[in-house]
Order: sequence, then structure tokens, then C-alpha cells
Amino acid sequence: MIDTQPFWNPFLETLDREKLQRLQLRKFKRIFKWAYEHSRFHRSLYDRAGITPNDIRSLDDIHRVPTVEKSMMRDIQRKDPFPYGDALCVPLEDVTEFRQTSGTTGQPVYQPDTWQDWEWWAECWAYILWAQGYRPRDRVFIPFGYNIFVAFWAGHYGAEKIGCEVVPGGVLDTAARILKIQELKATAMMATPTYVLGMADVARTQLGIDPASLSIEKITCAGECGASILTTKHRMESAWGARVYDHAGATEIGAWSYECQAQSGGLHVNEGLFLVEIQDMDTGEIITEPGRRGKMIITAFDRIAQPCVRFDSKDVIEWADYACPCGRTYRLIKGGILGRADDITKVKGVLLSPSTIEEVVRGVEGLGNEYEVIVEKQGDTDRITLKVEFVREAETRRADIERELVGQLRLKTNLRYDLQFFSLGALPRYEVKARRFKDLRSKA
Repeated sequence: MIDTQPFWNPFLETLDREKLQRLQLRKFKRIFKWAYEHSRFHRSLYDRAGITPNDIRSLDDIHRVPTVEKSMMRDIQRKDPFPYGDALCVPLEDVTEFRQTSGTTGQPVYQPDTWQDWEWWAECWAYILWAQGYRPRDRVFIPFGYNIFVAFWAGHYGAEKIGCEVVPGGVLDTAARILKIQELKATAMMATPTYVLGMADVARTQLGIDPASLSIEKITCAGECGASILTTKHRMESAWGARVYDHAGATEIGAWSYECQAQSGGLHVNEGLFLVEIQDMDTGEIITEPGRRGKMIITAFDRIAQPCVRFDSKDVIEWADYACPCGRTYRLIKGGILGRADDITKVKGVLLSPSTIEEVVRGVEGLGNEYEVIVEKQGDTDRITLKVEFVREAETRRADIERELVGQLRLKTNLRYDLQFFSLGALPRYEVKARRFKDLRSKA
């Protein structure tokens, strides 16, 4: 691979739209047939719907294929072949990798992969990293506690695949990770937005190190929406003096999208390896035009152990109405992932997305990076409590900061909040996925 080549796969990433769609149809037919013939779960689902591989003749026919939800996978697992159950499409001895979902939305789902699947994971990440400027000369530090969650496991192998030197910071604590970055002059790293900001706080407050003085040039984020929220991205880039890029993926799906160096305000869908559809959350209609939000239905074309065929991800996205200047013909989703369908909830009759609160909090100068939102019932009325932290030098400006926060929350969400202010460091810190939004109404 030539370092100056902007595309990891120049053929696929610049393929004519009509040819790309023909390729997608051919690859969908192949994975659908594979799932139909090798998975008891998928065969039963499709037989009940009255659809077979012979019925898929056009992209429109794909919309007839039933969707799969995470709850279905929970129901069929922990059975023979243990622990994967009826969706496993290969002999158990062909499974070489185990991962599971984080469990933030319920019982974790187990994900088996063959070695071929794991090579595919690394290939997905090679697209991402190359598009974001990673090259063989980079030394990539991964401040991730290597665990049963997929997180940056595949990012590690993707970085190795494109020739980078990888430094795994798994068992180190945050301070030790920062010192190792400083010692080795790492040029790039991967982490959740929460942890990127948390590392910056530790560098400044515990070590007396300005993170922007370190050698990090680029940061790839995943696991949360933050890197596509402009106020959060600005905080990270300002703190580290580095370019911050977003990426979206999931354990049961794969690494399906990426922001490129053009940073045009959206994520490219890796359409050579995935089919993304956007479904209206009320009507079920497939949305093809820009500007309308819906939930993502996604198919991974090349994953065989436990196929991902028309998976209802619950991620809320919309097509962009512009092309990226980078030259890729892959479509963009505008603003990245805008939230989750199961997180967008009605409060006092108003639809509320947690990402909007993050955008407001991170946009108010003088507030720390952490916050917490609690929605609960007070009699028959919804009550929203927002907990935020002051940075130390801003506490003398409390009245002005509170006035700005109240005004921006009212403007962006049309709701009133009970505000609680804390000193820096008082709220919980997270290393992987943050749990800042807590809706307690159902428990009440």
C-alpha cells in the first residue's frame, strides 16, 4: 500500500453507484442463502415470513426479509451448541473468537467468530484507520482494558494490518497510560470520547502535563456518539491538540462506518462490506432520501459464524444531502449516529435525545466534561435532574454559567431542568461506555 494513496481499497471506495448496488445485491443474496441454509434460527424466521433465497431478485426485495432484534438473540442463546444456540452457522470447533455485547441495554449477547470473520473485522478497521490518516509510520497507543467486549480489539488488529506499531495499554491505570504515551512518543490512540476527555483531566490535574504537549496527532473514537457531537469533538481536539475522528460499529454488526480526513460532518457507510437501510420508526417505511431520521437496519455481507442479516440496530441516523469531498462514492450519514431509538424518550410530552443534552453541556465554557441526567416521576409529572461539574477556575462565574446553561437547554430541548452543581471530580468517571442518562420512571 502506497502511503500517499487516500483509499484503503480504491476500487470499492470509488465504485460507480450502479455497480456498487449490483455488488450489494449479489453479496446480500449470498449471505441470506448462507443464513437460510445453515442457521436454524434464521431458517425458522424466514419460513414463517414465507420468503426464501429465490425470492431475492432486487434490492427492493430485501425489504421483505424480516429484521432481527437483539432480544431475539438473547432468547435463543445459552443453548446447544452452547453457548450460541440456533444462530450458529458453523461447527463449534470452527469458532476461534468469543466476544459479547456490553450489556448496557440488557442481558449480553454472545458473538462467535471464525478466524475468517476475525480477518474480516481487521479489514473493516483497515478502511477506518487508513481513511483517518493512519500509516505504517504511526505508533498507536490503545488505552483499553482488553476484555470480553470487542471494543478496540479489532482496531488493534486493523492497525497492525496496515503496518502501524501498536502499544497495548491494557493493564495500566490512566496515569501510567499517559506517561507511557509520553515515554514512547505515540502518535495516535483509540478510545471512547468519555475516556479521551478523562485522560486529559488526569494529565492536567494529577500529572501536571498538558495533553496537547504530548505527541498524539490523531484520535479515533467509538462506543459513544460524542465524536460526532461538535461541542464534544471540539473539547477533545482542544485538549489534545489532535484531530479527532468518529467511527461506529457494534459487536453483533462489525465496524460499519468511518469519518475520513475531510471531516465533512458525517460518517461514510462501508457499503462494499455492509448494506445500511434507514427505517421510519413509526411506519416501517424504508427512507431513501436525505433529511429524514429513522433507525438503522444493517446487513454485514461477509460474516459467517453468526450472520448479521437485516439487524435492527436501534441507532438513529439520516442520509446526508451532500457528497464528501474526499472522493469516496460511499454514502454519508449526516452527523454520525444521532442517538438510539430506545434512548429517545418523551419527557413532559417532548421528545428528548440524550445526545442533545451532551451537546449543550459540552458547549458551555466553565463546565467540566462529566454530567448526569436523571428522569423520574414526581406525582404525575416528569422531573429531569441534570448534574454538572464546574471547572475550578469557573466557580466564581456560577451565575453566568447557570444562566447560559438554562437558556441553551431551553432552546435545544424545550424542557426545564432541576440543575445540581458539583465540584470537579464529584461525578462518576467511566473508561468504556458511559451511563449518564438514567430514566427511572419505569421503576417507579
